[in-house]
Amino acid sequence: MRRVERYAVGLVRLSVGHRGLVCLLWLAVLLAGGAAAAANLGRLDQSFTASSQDGSRANAAITQRYGAGAGVAPLVAVVTWPDGTSGRSAGPAARLESGLAAATATGTRTLSYADTGDGAFLSPDGRTTYALVYPRSGKPDLAGLAAVRDATERLRTGLRAALPEARVEVTGVLPLQEDSATSRPSTLLQLAKLACALAAVLLLLRTFRPLLSLLPLALTAVSSVAAFLVVVALAGSMELSFVVVYLIPVTALALSVRRSAALVTAWRTELAHGRDTRLAPLRAGSVLAVPATAGALAGAAALAALALFPAPFLRSIGIAGAAVCLTTTLACLTLGPALLSWAPDRPRERRTGGRSGRAVRQLTFPAKRFTAPIELPRAPRLFAAIALAALVLLTGAAGFLTAGNPRAEALVRGGPARDGLDQLIAAGFPAGVLNPLEVLTPSGVDPAGVASRAARVPGVVTAVAPGAAAWRREGTALVAVVPSGEPMTGPGRRAMTDVRSALAGTGARTGGSGMPELDLVQGVYGLVPLALAAMALLGFAVVARLRSAGAAVRAVVCGLVSALAVNGLLVLVWQYGPGARLFGGVAATGAVTGWIPLVAGALAFLDALDRAVTGARSRVRPGLGLVTALPLLAIGLGPQVELALLVTGLGGAVLLNTVLLRALSALPARSRPYVRERSAQPVTGALPAIPASSYWSRPRSPLGHTIPLAEPSDHAQ
Repeated sequence: MRRVERYAVGLVRLSVGHRGLVCLLWLAVLLAGGAAAAANLGRLDQSFTASSQDGSRANAAITQRYGAGAGVAPLVAVVTWPDGTSGRSAGPAARLESGLAAATATGTRTLSYADTGDGAFLSPDGRTTYALVYPRSGKPDLAGLAAVRDATERLRTGLRAALPEARVEVTGVLPLQEDSATSRPSTLLQLAKLACALAAVLLLLRTFRPLLSLLPLALTAVSSVAAFLVVVALAGSMELSFVVVYLIPVTALALSVRRSAALVTAWRTELAHGRDTRLAPLRAGSVLAVPATAGALAGAAALAALALFPAPFLRSIGIAGAAVCLTTTLACLTLGPALLSWAPDRPRERRTGGRSGRAVRQLTFPAKRFTAPIELPRAPRLFAAIALAALVLLTGAAGFLTAGNPRAEALVRGGPARDGLDQLIAAGFPAGVLNPLEVLTPSGVDPAGVASRAARVPGVVTAVAPGAAAWRREGTALVAVVPSGEPMTGPGRRAMTDVRSALAGTGARTGGSGMPELDLVQGVYGLVPLALAAMALLGFAVVARLRSAGAAVRAVVCGLVSALAVNGLLVLVWQYGPGARLFGGVAATGAVTGWIPLVAGALAFLDALDRAVTGARSRVRPGLGLVTALPLLAIGLGPQVELALLVTGLGGAVLLNTVLLRALSALPARSRPYVRERSAQPVTGALPAIPASSYWSRPRSPLGHTIPLAEPSDHAQ
């Protein structure tokens, strides 16, 4: 046994011997640490942008000088005049201008036909016009989104009061997302959410029994809080993204459920064979210590590789993933055995052939050693073939991923913002007006010349250099560029790139709400192949050191396939839309929100690596994966598209790993890449029979025994 594994077993022994102190320490972490972590979440970057790239830096400069626009998409007020009234007339234009002034706060920037005279702001028949409104929202964080929400209601109410004869609607990217978040799911979808929640509870109770079902939940809570404490502490000295708020609890739940199942399995085995109830938690924790430690070290090393990259998104995911992997394992090795030492000793759990014996066999985790071909029935082979073919399809689909905000028409089915979008599209305006670009021209550069250059770029509807005071400040000026395509579309992305190229050399800086997505693709996603290689290399090195080269190859391959397959799942379900309606969406999104594939891929890689290292193959019940995935579906199923995208990725990562490992274990032995591993022997069988005092300290309880050289045969099943 290696030194780190001996330390892990010694930690289990120490925790069982001082169970009261261990429980109090973790309770303090949960309460005090939870309060401290919640109070310091503001340290995390809430903009969800690639802040180190050109577009994000331009947005930051615009926000600093003008306090509005840039990374926050503008509101779009759509006005349709009654029959016989043309927006080109001086009267309607003046009334629209005065209405906008009355319906917006001081310092709000507006742009419309009234103050530009640009025909691009009018429909072909002249009856419908739109205005771009940039409220003073500040940074694109939670406070900024709240400011936009208030400005939306004020603009809608004020314009309708000022223009009672016209049809007035207010739309935009953020109003559409807000309506999506507040929309109620259909009755059928609500029943599906309820069914997912009930199924998760029943699976948890069926797997762990009523009292012990609280164990994985307690471990998830304390390990999540501990990981958050690590992240917010580091956020004081480096930039970390808010995406870790979604990664940490889901990863903690997935790992806690699996480690709790292994711990409870070993504990029930001890009780089923009539072992000393005081020693059962210690022996069960010793069974878990070695594989859990190996999985934690491998996962933490692989995710820590992301912290070496300059992109804040990757660095945040790497630090959070490594932290939650270590804290979850620490909680399982200390708090888990300590809590089990207080669990009641039920007589039925002492009977070897009883119901608990079946549960033990179904949940057993250690890896088997395959030395000869095994003739499998046709069903498992058929399952393996179908599962592997599906994984190949999903892995290939990942190559078609388009990272970016979903299409506007896919965000919400109905509501005031959707009415405004439909009114805008029906009048003949392109959807690209929802995401205009903003160009910051420095002092000494002619804004009109910059606008003229941008207007000549293919895919640009118009470019305007307003002369109002709100668009000129400290010697600089802003130029608004309206593209025809949305940022996630090919024409929209090409227009953003071409505008930036056309203005190169002028000193102008191009920003806008769509630019961070372009920077995310060009900057962060350009590093993804190198990041995957670094994760695979470090993961391979650790697993090869703790297990064997064959085990390392299998673990790394499973992690890479899983990370790609979960992104392919997002592509097939949401980007191209076959399953969008099934999950509560409206239509194909056309793109997947840029940061979601990164988080889902990291979880998939970590979970697959941990499963492979700990030997969780054919003996793992599918219910363990469902215990993690079903609560996510119960929360995320519904009309809020970005939340549904997130839970599809996170839940799909866990389920795909279950399918992947079971498919590999169902293959014939001669086709499986199984090798003779050092971990194939019973885990605690490798522990030396030495006094307990050599493991850090001797507990003050009747646990001063030696750990035997041989474990019960059930541990090797």
